[in-house]
Amino acid sequence: MADSETPAGPGRAARKDGGFDEALLAALFSQSAVGLAVLDPQLRLVRANSLVEGVDTGEYVGLPVNEVFRLDDPDGSEQLMKRVLAGEGPVRNHLVRGRLRRIPGDRQFLTSLYRLQGPGGPDAPALGLMVAVEDVTERERARAREAALAAVRDAVGGSLDTATTCRDFADALTPGFADLAVVEVVDDVLRGAEPPVGPMPPGTPLRRAASGRCDSVREAVEGGSGARGPAAGSTRHLPVRTPYALVAADLRARLVPLGPDTPWLGTDPDGARAVAETGAHSLIVVPLTLRGAVLGLVSLYRCRASEPFDENDVSLAVTAATRASLAIDNARRYEREHVIASTVQRRLLPQAERHQAAVDTAHVLLPGRDSGCWFDTIALSGARTALVVGGVAGEGLQSAIAMGQLRTVIQALAGLDLEPEEVLARLKDTADRLAHERASLPPADGLHGELLSAGCVYGVYDPFTRTCTVARAGHPAPLIVGPDGRAVPLDVPEGPGLFSTDSALFAPATVTLEEGSLLAFCTAELLSGDRAPERITRALARTDRSLQQLGDDIVYALPDDTRAAGAALLLARTSTVSDHLVATWDLADEATTPATARVLVRDRLQGWGLDEDTVDATELIVSELVTNAVRYGTPPLRLRLLLDSTLTCEVHDGSTAAPHLRHARTVDEGGRGLFIVSRLASHWGARHGPDGKVLWTEQELPDDPGTPGTPGTPGTPGAPAAPAAPAAPAG
Repeated sequence: MADSETPAGPGRAARKDGGFDEALLAALFSQSAVGLAVLDPQLRLVRANSLVEGVDTGEYVGLPVNEVFRLDDPDGSEQLMKRVLAGEGPVRNHLVRGRLRRIPGDRQFLTSLYRLQGPGGPDAPALGLMVAVEDVTERERARAREAALAAVRDAVGGSLDTATTCRDFADALTPGFADLAVVEVVDDVLRGAEPPVGPMPPGTPLRRAASGRCDSVREAVEGGSGARGPAAGSTRHLPVRTPYALVAADLRARLVPLGPDTPWLGTDPDGARAVAETGAHSLIVVPLTLRGAVLGLVSLYRCRASEPFDENDVSLAVTAATRASLAIDNARRYEREHVIASTVQRRLLPQAERHQAAVDTAHVLLPGRDSGCWFDTIALSGARTALVVGGVAGEGLQSAIAMGQLRTVIQALAGLDLEPEEVLARLKDTADRLAHERASLPPADGLHGELLSAGCVYGVYDPFTRTCTVARAGHPAPLIVGPDGRAVPLDVPEGPGLFSTDSALFAPATVTLEEGSLLAFCTAELLSGDRAPERITRALARTDRSLQQLGDDIVYALPDDTRAAGAALLLARTSTVSDHLVATWDLADEATTPATARVLVRDRLQGWGLDEDTVDATELIVSELVTNAVRYGTPPLRLRLLLDSTLTCEVHDGSTAAPHLRHARTVDEGGRGLFIVSRLASHWGARHGPDGKVLWTEQELPDDPGTPGTPGTPGTPGAPAAPAAPAAPAG
């Protein structure tokens, strides 16, 4: 339609004389809810409304936009505006960061860019840009605070390690909320002790548990300046008349501006140096408190160009510190229980290496979460040694207590000279009773529904036959390393775990070892992970190293998570009993044999240089044991003496009938033999085998028994037999 045919009206007239456009622009720039700015094709400011704070005055007209707005990424913003000018389409809700010329601090703007189209259509040059600007600084700050608090909720409290909890807390607050965060905890609290109640006493040492830094602060502290901040784990006493001391005194958070003229920095040289190095200008100090108890302090800093903290930030810091305090206290309580459990575990384990007749041993116990690992070496009769490693699964005091119960039972069973499979069968009976007692607890008891799980491996080494018999209950089999360094696992059938409902029998395995072989008993944690058996066998193959060095080498090769769980390792290097410390005689089944045995024993003990009291007592013991074997046993009869830290006497016969200690009455003519033996010997007992039984005794020796004799002395194997003596009446 031609202009002459267009209906006339007020709106048409206004558009013709430009009044409508002017009115529209005036209303838009004076009443718009967002800031508006017009840029020419060279990106210079033409006009801005009052909502673009500080730039709606004429003094900025004609300046490039990057001078009006000090943007963090001026080049990227300029390229974006040029693309809009080129007709690539508008940009809506683009977030930029920068500073205004007249307003201090970082600001955040949500911007939308529109091309001002000139006459001639889309291909014509643009008249400029319309920029809609919304200052969303406060909204973004609130969003950042919410994100920081959410990060604290998500990250803090997932660990029961105090140091890890503090580190998670510091990492959650940096760099989103603070440029530098320092978490300090009362030194005793890190060890599981109860925190002080009320204001922190003056002089209380604080340990830096964790710190978090943004990249710029890390570069300033650790970069080109060569400066080093306080290391994690360092301790300090709070300097007086500082915000830290005031917060510790009244337990109220503080917002503190920092600068070169801050008066209290003069009393804290370390703090002043840190402020200078990092460029910190704003500080929040918050106490870590829970139910009136003081756990430590949190110090939050903003540095260099970052916006200073405000009161809203203080509220967030207090809320986050409350969350962290609860997590730290939970970790402290766990640490306290862990310390108690570890102490109980240590007290229940052997306190020193025990001397064994023909076995050298060494152990490694790695502390960790599991407090139920144990090991043991038990001296048995006949110079034999029991080697034990086991573990009760779980953490805390109850696992350590269960471990102590099982270890006590297995020591008592070992003293009965039972075979390894019998020991484990009876140990499992005890474990079943313990499990039943736990299941019988009231439902309100925390242990009522907690299942027990444990494993154990038990082996006995005999140096005279060089055999090792092993049985296991839900536990890894031991490794055997020969004198040549070649390692092979012992093929032992796996029996049921000690607390399992499986009623399968335990089957032993017996292997003959070369002298100088190495046995390695370990808990399952040492065998976990990729190629774990290979790591262990490679370490054990170094036969030139001591047992303790071999154990340390295995630990050095472990993954970090294995050390955190805890583990036990027992190494034993086998040997035989020296010929000059043992004497063995085959005896005739005759009435004169006790007298012959007395003569043989006296000659041998005198050759070993033992004192006369020991010789007399041993003569009487051997006489009684041999007399019983002649009267009540069956051939063959054999007598053996073994000199070590104690003197052992053994009498073997072919009968399986076990003797019993009797208390004879005054008028009885017999029955006093074993009673006399029990009074003269420190220990005595009987053990059974496939070819009969052995009655044995052990006698303690004086501190200086003299120098044992050498082979060739009468009574020593290979020496001429002593003449028979007249038979003596049996006891």
